[in-house]
Amino acid sequence: MTDETETLDALGLLCPLPVLKARKRLKSLPAGGLLRILADDPAAIIDVPHFCTEAGHTLISADSSNGHQIYLIRKSD
Repeated sequence: MTDETETLDALGLLCPLPVLKARKRLKSLPAGGLLRILADDPAAIIDVPHFCTEAGHTLISADSSNGHQIYLIRKSD
């Protein structure tokens, strides 16, 4: 497991782009890697947790700040 966190800036992108870009970025991370996603698409509130459940990744946190959402995902093994 690694403690380095990559950030995906998906601000301004609409469904399904935040999840598609997250999937692509997670493929390049090692198992246990962390990905922070910044999104402002209202659908991301549903899409990101659903994506994590379906793909087997762990959604560590989902917060809001300055009008956008911040998700922290740990890549599955």
